[in-house]
Amino acid sequence: MVETIIQDYWDNRADTYSEMISGEMNSFKRNSWSEIIKNKVALKENIKALDVGTGPGFFGIIMAQMGYQVTAVDGSEAMLQEAERNAEVAGVNIDFIRGDVENLDLSPESFDLIISRNVTWTLKNPVRTYENWFKLLRTGGKLIIFDANWYLRLCCTELQDRYVRDMDAALKLGYDCKIHEKQIKVCENIARDLPLTYKLRPAWDEEVLMKCGFSKVDLENDISEKIYTEEEKMAYRTTPMFSICAWKL
Repeated sequence: MVETIIQDYWDNRADTYSEMISGEMNSFKRNSWSEIIKNKVALKENIKALDVGTGPGFFGIIMAQMGYQVTAVDGSEAMLQEAERNAEVAGVNIDFIRGDVENLDLSPESFDLIISRNVTWTLKNPVRTYENWFKLLRTGGKLIIFDANWYLRLCCTELQDRYVRDMDAALKLGYDCKIHEKQIKVCENIARDLPLTYKLRPAWDEEVLMKCGFSKVDLENDISEKIYTEEEKMAYRTTPMFSICAWKL
C-alpha cells in the first residue's frame, strides 16, 4: 500500500528532516516565511490555523509565534514527536494531532486558515482532499499551499537532465540535501504512483480549487528568491516552489 510506504518514508526521515527544520528556524528563513504568511493572511485576532502535514512543526511554530491558535496534523508519529520537541524548545503551545490529512475528522467551518508546505504532492486523491479542506474553512477563510512540481521530471527527459545538472552544480557549491541515494529512490518510486506527479502545477490546482467552491485563487509560480539560499536556488531551479492562496467567500 502506498500509504504505508509514504508513512514509513517520513518516519525514517523524521530526525534528519527535523534537523533541517531546526536550521531553518535559526536562519533568515523563519522571518521570510513569517512575512510571506502575514502578507497572505488578513490581520485579525484569534486566527484559528490548521497546519496540514506539519512534519517537525516549522509552520505550526511560526504561526504560534505570530499569535495564531494552531492545530497541526501529521500522519507520521515520528514526525509528531519531533514537532512536539521543537515546539517545546520554541516555547509555544500547539494542538498536535496524528491523522490522515486527506480525511481529517475535524469540525466543519472551524478554521480561518489552512496551510501546507511540501505536502500536496503526496496526496492520493487531491480533488477529494481539497473538497474536504474547503469544508473545514469558515466563510472568509483561506487555504494557502506551498509546493513544487517536484517529480514532473520523472515523465520529462529534458527536465530530468536539467535537474541532474543543477543538483550537481549545487552540490559543488556546498549544498547539503540531507537525504541519501536510497531515500531519493524510495521517494521517486512513491511519486510515480501519485497523481500530482503528472500535473502541471499550480495551474491544475487553480482549476480544481475553483470547482471545489473557492471564490478566488491567487498564484505565485516561483517564490525561490524569498525563501532559498543561493545553493538551494541552484538545486531547485527546475522545480521552483510555488504558492497558492484560495479564498472561501
